[in-house]
Amino acid sequence: MLSRRTFLAASAAAPLVFSRRADARAANDKLTLGFIGVGTMGRGHLGGFLGRSDVHVVAVSDVVKERTDSAKQTIEKRYAEQIKSGAYKGVKTYPDFRDLIADKGIDAVVIATPDHWHAIPAVLAARAGKHIYCEKPLTQNLADGRWIVNEVAKAKVVFQTGSQQRSEFGGHFRKAVEYVWNGRIGKLKTVRIGVGAAARPCDLKGEEKPAGTDWDMWLGPAPEREYSSVLCPKGVHGHFPAWRDYQEYAGGQLADMGAHHFDIAQWAMGTDTSGPVEVLPPEKKSDRGLRFVYASGVVVIHNEFEKGKDGKEIKADCVFEGTEGTILVSRGGISSLPDTILKEPIGEKEKRVYPSTDHKKNWLECVRSGKETICPAETGHRSASICHLGNIGYRLKRKLKWDPAKELFVGDEAANKELSREPRTKWKI
Repeated sequence: MLSRRTFLAASAAAPLVFSRRADARAANDKLTLGFIGVGTMGRGHLGGFLGRSDVHVVAVSDVVKERTDSAKQTIEKRYAEQIKSGAYKGVKTYPDFRDLIADKGIDAVVIATPDHWHAIPAVLAARAGKHIYCEKPLTQNLADGRWIVNEVAKAKVVFQTGSQQRSEFGGHFRKAVEYVWNGRIGKLKTVRIGVGAAARPCDLKGEEKPAGTDWDMWLGPAPEREYSSVLCPKGVHGHFPAWRDYQEYAGGQLADMGAHHFDIAQWAMGTDTSGPVEVLPPEKKSDRGLRFVYASGVVVIHNEFEKGKDGKEIKADCVFEGTEGTILVSRGGISSLPDTILKEPIGEKEKRVYPSTDHKKNWLECVRSGKETICPAETGHRSASICHLGNIGYRLKRKLKWDPAKELFVGDEAANKELSREPRTKWKI
């Protein structure tokens, strides 16, 4: 097995070139999975994959020892009978994810780390010929997203972004997209997205680092700072940590749930490989009301809603407003104004969305078939890009013109500097 030191030295010296792992498998062959990040979200994914008969989870990596130990116990308990029979050889734990990626016995990886730790593992996994399931939002900054897309395309591995609303949650979002595609609300004019505020600079006080936590590894490419349990909770925890709120690691709530809901907006508008042409921050100081203007004339609005006759906001995760009606969709359900819009089902000959009702299953099936997933790297990157553009708009507080083909702001070099971040020297891959 390639050691971590050798692996990193090779990465630093020149781009890594690996031959792609052969994908032709018998239907009863099990894919071997390695998990990078087994915090709250990672454990959730772990439970889902452990319940599948077509995979074996064979390795886990985390910066907190208690988490890797806990995950190992969970896995070996689930596979106890297979261990007894010799059908399963046990699970490896890696403090450093690069050792996991270098393990030639692993076919694919699941990345469920904080946002600032998505790009490097994804790129190195692609270079190692491993298929990738990576949580949303795809990256901490826009340039890293394009980096992932390019490396995945070059490696020809199968990539799934964790935008589960495209497959799951009762099919409500899938239904909404089909109704928009088939003109049931007339011409689409406005999309309103109900998510929280943009990211803010991290101002947390330092704490004593607990034993068993590799804090320097947790920081990775992010700026150096003292340990905080708000960012990296001690041991095995059951909540979603607040690193999501800080721009050094993520994009705030605007990018957390926004990566899900803006993804649905992009899907409905048919702009999975594009984006807006203008970003308009609110006229008054506010953490809501930023607008994205698309070439089609459709305007996507962040967290600002019309009010009904009763004075209450007509609000949902995604609100699609057209010339002939409105569709409101959230994880809990779908409705329309007027309510007659949804009464006529979409016909077999009308436009239908990509067939998928299980996001993990879709990824695994595509690994075996070589087909593109329902949310490949390009799509995940473009959806995350909307969140990045929104964060930049709120920070700079001025009108921005965006070229979605070049992925640059037009005539605004100061804004273009916001599109990427120089990683700490030790993490320049």
